[in-house]
Amino acid sequence: MTAVELRRRIADLMGRARTDLAELVAIPSVADPRQFPPEECARAAEWVAAAFTSVGFTGMGLHETADGSSAVYGERPGTDPDAPTVLLYAHYDVQPPLDLAAWRTPPFELTEAGGRWYGRGTADCKGNIVMHLTALRALDGPVPVNLKVIVEGSEEQGTGGLEDFVVHHPDLLRADTILVCDTGNAAVGLPAATVTLRGMVNVVVTVEALAGELHSGMFGGAAPDALAALVQMVATLRDPAGNTTVAGLEHGQTWTGEPYPTDRFRDDAGLREGVSLLGDGTVSDMIWARPALTVLGIDCPPVVGSAAAIQPRARARLNLRVPPGTDAVKAQDALIAHLKTVAPWGVHVEVESEAVGQPFEARTGGPAYRALSSAMNDAFGRPMTTLGQGGSIPLCNVFADTYPDAEIILMGVEEPQALIHAPNESVDPREIADMALAEALFLQRYSGAA
Repeated sequence: MTAVELRRRIADLMGRARTDLAELVAIPSVADPRQFPPEECARAAEWVAAAFTSVGFTGMGLHETADGSSAVYGERPGTDPDAPTVLLYAHYDVQPPLDLAAWRTPPFELTEAGGRWYGRGTADCKGNIVMHLTALRALDGPVPVNLKVIVEGSEEQGTGGLEDFVVHHPDLLRADTILVCDTGNAAVGLPAATVTLRGMVNVVVTVEALAGELHSGMFGGAAPDALAALVQMVATLRDPAGNTTVAGLEHGQTWTGEPYPTDRFRDDAGLREGVSLLGDGTVSDMIWARPALTVLGIDCPPVVGSAAAIQPRARARLNLRVPPGTDAVKAQDALIAHLKTVAPWGVHVEVESEAVGQPFEARTGGPAYRALSSAMNDAFGRPMTTLGQGGSIPLCNVFADTYPDAEIILMGVEEPQALIHAPNESVDPREIADMALAEALFLQRYSGAA
């Protein structure tokens, strides 16, 4: 089937794609029983199993993983048993809606506005599930490659259910190419494959200075303030230009792939007028090639209700992103040592490790990447570029370790305007259509390129 014929078929299928996505978005599949009933994730898993059964997959089943979530798995043989095998990946769980008042549309109701489809999970990652389904429906029959699909249910929680499942079921998911569809393009209409992911370190630092609160008038000036000590410690983690400066970590790396234009980044990030970008490198250097420290939260008295008291104890949750080439465990050790070294006034410091994930760098240049590049060019009418991503997907490292010969390709319908993980998440339906076309063309061409 030609690209023109496939494009026409996908255009006819976009109504079905919208219905599919609306049904999925309506299921609040947040994999945190403290916030949403587990039955919602079970409903989403059953929906996914039925949907892939309808496009020719057999043996669709729900496999319980170590964290209690269900991964949906099935297979679809191609026309040639000796042809390469492609594993399609996505996840059906979503981030919680966060601040409901900040949503302009109901988070679990697909709503169209300004040419985009709004709702939690429309891009991350239910839009990618629909993209897979749309590509397969457009092909409408056997393809030259053998297919497997795995759709997990706890990716957003970072609890490692599928990572553990891969290690214990290596033959089940073995493939020549793995399409990890949980990233996206540089912008709407600008096709890209993500080739690097930053690793992640999360720690909680606790500072203690006093046995209890003290009157700031009676004791302030001589008694050490744990909150002030914490603020001083955190301030040492960036220099005046905004570069992350954890002692022992290199912070001068450069990005050699597709640049991220400054004006587009400012617009994508929603920077206020007059606010400067951080760091002395390019945008691409800062978000894809260098470490970045973010303060995720601080435990301290809120402004309303606070008293004139010196704080005896304070905590902060810190997130450190590390680029490929930096070992995440060594980065964690460096961060902990830095915090303890810079602590003022002899305050007591404890640092608890919360999570560690290694960075990832994909191998490019193989037959799958060549086939994808050709497919992307025909689908979008422009060459495919390569991007980094500041986020972490630990599963990619597990795939790489378990299947060292497999090509791992990160792609998908997400792009900066999608606002994944934030209120008002959305997807541009053109991205679903064009990425579905690219995937369909890839599945047709990959066997010949291998």
